[in-house]
Amino acid sequence: MATATADILRVGYDSEVFENFLRSRREPQWMTEARRAAFEIYQSLLETDLDPEEFKRLDLRAFNAAKYRPALVASQSEEVSALLSDKTEFGGTIAHVDGYVTGSRLSAELAATGVLFGDLQSLLESHRELLEPYFLKKAVRVDADRFAAWHAAFWTGGTLLYVPRNVEVSLPLHSLIAHRQDGIADFSHTLIILEDGARATLLEETTSVTPETAGLHVGCVELIVGRNACLRYVQLQNWNQKTWHFAHQAGNVDANASLQWTVVGLGSRVAHIHQDINLDGRASTAEVNGVTFASDRQKISYYTQQHHRQQGTHSDLLYREVLRDDSRVIWRGMIKVDKVAQQTDGYQRSDALMLSETARCDSIPGLEIEADDVRCTHGATTGQVDREQIFYCMSRGMTRKEAMHMIVEGFFQTVYDRIPIEVVRETLSRTVQSKLGFETISQ
Repeated sequence: MATATADILRVGYDSEVFENFLRSRREPQWMTEARRAAFEIYQSLLETDLDPEEFKRLDLRAFNAAKYRPALVASQSEEVSALLSDKTEFGGTIAHVDGYVTGSRLSAELAATGVLFGDLQSLLESHRELLEPYFLKKAVRVDADRFAAWHAAFWTGGTLLYVPRNVEVSLPLHSLIAHRQDGIADFSHTLIILEDGARATLLEETTSVTPETAGLHVGCVELIVGRNACLRYVQLQNWNQKTWHFAHQAGNVDANASLQWTVVGLGSRVAHIHQDINLDGRASTAEVNGVTFASDRQKISYYTQQHHRQQGTHSDLLYREVLRDDSRVIWRGMIKVDKVAQQTDGYQRSDALMLSETARCDSIPGLEIEADDVRCTHGATTGQVDREQIFYCMSRGMTRKEAMHMIVEGFFQTVYDRIPIEVVRETLSRTVQSKLGFETISQ
C-alpha cells in the first residue's frame, strides 16, 4: 500500500507541478527557498514506506493526488455559511476559500495590545523576525512523513494568531477554511503562538460550500503555548463526503501552561489526523477532547501521541466516536514518557458507539514509559446501542429517532461537559441531530 501511495503522489505532484506552483506565488526569496528545501525532503520521503503502525489500517488505494490542484486565482467572494461563524460574538474573524483569504478583521482593542491575527502569509512577510522561528520549526517537523513535507512545500496561506506576553484575549476568535471549486487542493496552515502568561481561544472550522465538489486538504496545525499561558483551541472538521483530509497537528506546552484541544470529526470521505501533544515544561497540562460521528462510507483515522518530556506533567485524552451505516473509525493512541519525566500523570481513553452492524471501529491504545515514578492508564471500549434503552424511551412516548438521539447525546455528554464554550456544545448537539436524520435542526 505504501509504495502504491508514493507512486500516486509522485505522479500527482512532481517537479514540474512544483515549479508551476512557485511561479504562481508572489513571495520573498527566503520563503521560496524554504519551499524548495521541503520539496526535496518530500521527494526523498516518497522513496520510504509509510509508518505501518500509523497507516496499515487505512486504505489509500483509491486516492489520486493528480485530481487536485491548488487554485491559481481566488474564487467568488460570497459569504460562506458555517456552523459556528454567526452564533456568538468574536474578537476577530478570518475566512479562507480555496486557499485565499476572503475577509479578516480584528478588534481595535486587541490590535492595540499587540495581538496579531489574520492571514498567515501576509503576517509572516511583515513580521518575519518575530514569527519565522516558530513556523514549521517548533511543533511539526517537515520531515515527519511525506504528508508533512508535502504540506511544507505547497502550503497556501492560513491563519496566524500571536498573543504577546501576559495579554488576555477574552472573546474567542474564529477561523474558517472552505472549499468552493471542484478539484481544489488546499494546504492551509494554522499557527498559534501564545507568549508567557497569555490567554486566548480560537474556534476553527472547515467546510465545503456544496456537497458535490470534490476536494483535497493537506493541512497543518501548530500550537505554541508559553510558560503560564492558557490556550483553548477547537477544530471542527465538516468537509463534504467527497473531500480527502490529511493533517499534521502538534501542540507544544511549556512550564505551568495549559492547553485544551478539542477535535471534532464530522465530514470528509477519508480523513487522517496525526496529532502530537508535547508537554515540554514542568507541570504543563493538556486536555484533549475528541468527538466523531461517522456515517455512510466515511473513513476517519486518528493517530495521537501524548509525549511527556518533563517532570510533573499531566495529560488527559478522551475520544468518543459514534458510527452508523458502513463507516469506519480508527484510533491509535500512545502515551510516551521520557526518563526525566518523573511524576507524570497520563490518561487516554477512546469509546465507540455502533449504530449499525456494518460499521467498524479499531481502537488501539498504547504506553511507552521510560520513567519509574508515573501514573499512566489507558482504555478503549466498543459497543452497540442497548435495545432495552431504546424500548424504554419509546415506551415513554418517544419515536425511535428521538430515542436514538437521546442515547447518542448522552454518550457524547461526557465530552461536552469538558468543553467550556457554550456555542461549541450547542453546535455539536445540532449536528448530531442532523447526522441522525432529523430534517430540521433547532436553533
